[in-house]
Amino acid sequence: QVQVVESGGGLVQPGGSLRLSCVVSGITFSTSSMGWYRQTPGKQRALVATITSGSYTIYTDSVKGRFTISRDNGKESVYLQMNSLKPEDTAVYYCKAASKFWGQGTQVTVSS
Repeated sequence: QVQVVESGGGLVQPGGSLRLSCVVSGITFSTSSMGWYRQTPGKQRALVATITSGSYTIYTDSVKGRFTISRDNGKESVYLQMNSLKPEDTAVYYCKAASKFWGQGTQVTVSS
């Protein structure tokens, strides 16, 4: 059984930082691509960043230079370091494992 569990969301002021974590079990993590997506009410879930098994990364334009995706194969975990947060980054953030398994999401709210 595949489990994808996110953590690390919360309330942060504009300009602040958060680090999201995602722990995965039930797949061969080291050979799997991983991704972070986000969704706001009334909108489709959208890609934030992905990382391949070889640690090649892709970011959506709006987060380039502010967010960093990374992985630790030994811990079967993927991370999203979010700096210089803006109110428009407010969303539920989801981890996607092996291009098909989703976590339950973690809320990120950027507000003063």
